[in-house]
Amino acid sequence: MSRIGKRPVEIPSGVTANIDNGMLSVKGPKGTLAMGMSDLVDYRIEDGSIAINPANDTKAARSHWGMQRTLVANLVEGVTAGYTRVLEITGVGYRAQAQGKKLKLQLGYSHDVDLDVPEGLEVKTPDQTTIEISGIDKQAVGQFAANVRRWRKPEPYKGKGIKYRGEYIFRKEGKKK
Repeated sequence: MSRIGKRPVEIPSGVTANIDNGMLSVKGPKGTLAMGMSDLVDYRIEDGSIAINPANDTKAARSHWGMQRTLVANLVEGVTAGYTRVLEITGVGYRAQAQGKKLKLQLGYSHDVDLDVPEGLEVKTPDQTTIEISGIDKQAVGQFAANVRRWRKPEPYKGKGIKYRGEYIFRKEGKKK
């Protein structure tokens, strides 16, 4: 029995959910999100909440149950509050600058790194060493943050690179003489 799956997802006021042609769509103040529904799980909209239950008693249906509930909860939270990932840049000469739908990174390479911001995401740089990525789709926000971080992962000796805010970098001791 899934502890996560058995709890229904509450639909706050101002948010509407609709099931149509194998798609669950949620519309809220920040926008609309949709996801394909799994055949192994039943979705029901009742009493201001979305209930998710396994379609049958197979191992596959029970294993999809909790994950599908979490995906539905992410849709509801995305259209109400949205998601934000904050990246911090550490290193001499490393900096970032948001320019419309582009993110320009200077990371010690012989060239600047220009990244196109995906549709539906917003990138802000409050200062040269902070990048704020926000949007309503949790997966898109996390994926773009991972793509930015991939250009210069934090290294363990000096801690230079791009890290998530709150991420702990395990530091190593340097070479002994």
